[in-house]
Amino acid sequence: VTLLYAFLHMRHSLKYFDKMRCLRKRSAVSFLGVLVICLLFMNLYIEDGYVLEGDKQLIRETATHQLNPERYVHTFKDLSNFSGSINISYRYLAGTPLPRKRYLTIGLSSVKRKKGNYLLETIKSIFEQSSYEELKEIAVVVQLADFDSAWCEGMVQDISQKFAHHIIAGRLIVIHVPEEYYPVLDGLKRNYNDPEDRVKFRSKQNVDYAFLLNFCANLSDYYVMLEDDVRCSKNFLTAVKKVITSREGSYWVTLEFSKLGYIGKLYHSHDLPRLAHFLLMFYQEMPCDWLLIHFRGLLAQKEVIRFKPSLFQHMGYYSSYKGAENKLKDDDFEEESFDIPDNPPANLHTNMNVFENYEASKAYSSIDEYFWGKAPSTGDFYGIVFEKPIKISKIKVVTGTEDRQNDILHHGALEVGEKIVGSKKGRQCTTYLRLGEFKNGNFEITDVEHKVLFDINCMRILVTKSQKEWLIIRSISVWTSQMPNQ
Repeated sequence: VTLLYAFLHMRHSLKYFDKMRCLRKRSAVSFLGVLVICLLFMNLYIEDGYVLEGDKQLIRETATHQLNPERYVHTFKDLSNFSGSINISYRYLAGTPLPRKRYLTIGLSSVKRKKGNYLLETIKSIFEQSSYEELKEIAVVVQLADFDSAWCEGMVQDISQKFAHHIIAGRLIVIHVPEEYYPVLDGLKRNYNDPEDRVKFRSKQNVDYAFLLNFCANLSDYYVMLEDDVRCSKNFLTAVKKVITSREGSYWVTLEFSKLGYIGKLYHSHDLPRLAHFLLMFYQEMPCDWLLIHFRGLLAQKEVIRFKPSLFQHMGYYSSYKGAENKLKDDDFEEESFDIPDNPPANLHTNMNVFENYEASKAYSSIDEYFWGKAPSTGDFYGIVFEKPIKISKIKVVTGTEDRQNDILHHGALEVGEKIVGSKKGRQCTTYLRLGEFKNGNFEITDVEHKVLFDINCMRILVTKSQKEWLIIRSISVWTSQMPNQ
């Protein structure tokens, strides 16, 4: 079996071997020579820090099969529980190894662009949009991934001059991986009818990201990938921490804070080695943002978990690929006064007729999804029973969507209640206080703690008049002035 694997590996690598050794007449190699070559390649393979044999088997299969999460999920989990790092050496161009582990690492990979350069502005935005306390919990790793040494030296000088304080404080590191560690980037498969230079560009980018992820694997608890032409929202770290806290106890692989490309994708740091290996396994197959979709699917996160508003915005006008124009913008981005709700733990229920799987829980989440009920009648309600009594400072409810602007709550009110009765499954409040009516399908109120004298156990949206239109509750946001009593 070992020889068979070696032989298969030899076939896969023969073109490269021929190029290096100038062996043009394969047919002239004797059977004994083949065995010797097999053993040589086995030795090289054992020392190879890039890809395990199981990975190469997947690469061979992928040549004839598209990546299918359901097909590969068991195999990938078995073969790819990578805890070790990829065996490569990094050059520190600025900064030194971190003295302590942080909460969040922010990774950037940058190459020379034919037009424009946004890296310095991106780094500046990260630091300027963070408070002093937030800066203590982040590390920024910039990988200069271009093989032009003169460009790298110039960028290091610029970064060191503009951000010397952050380098000294151990918040900023600049690294580089020598070209010798990269796999073959010429003569790759031309999937999707991409031109050869485009295939080379996106394949190298996959390897760039893999090496960056590998470096960052043990620097922090969480990792977020940004591109090198991004603007950040104010206090983005605080917002990220609040989201992570809200997902406690639930399984996730990737949380998304932008809907564009590879911007604002958050991971557990313990998943980074596996993701790095995955990108190397399929580096020539497809662009990195497509591979990420397959990665989370292979790890059993089927749905996108994306939060709004977005925390990061693409600002580059010229792409790093040939300087082409790239005008993509995230219309969900909010730069100032980003305030993500607390939405404390609660049980959700409704007596409305729910359409398909648009259940009640989807309205109470900051994820981009919603509750959808069939035409409600007078007295119908959507109820929230908090796990613990809370003080509320602000409430905001949005109904309808851009596509279905008439599926709003045309006549309704919002009420808060106290004094819970009933079993755990059927709990409800005995008394309610009305805070106001919906206007144009929306409801918003501030300073609730000054208008409600009791600790709030329940909240409900009450339909006050029947409507023929269906009802979409797009989002329910609750801000607390005091976290639930411990």
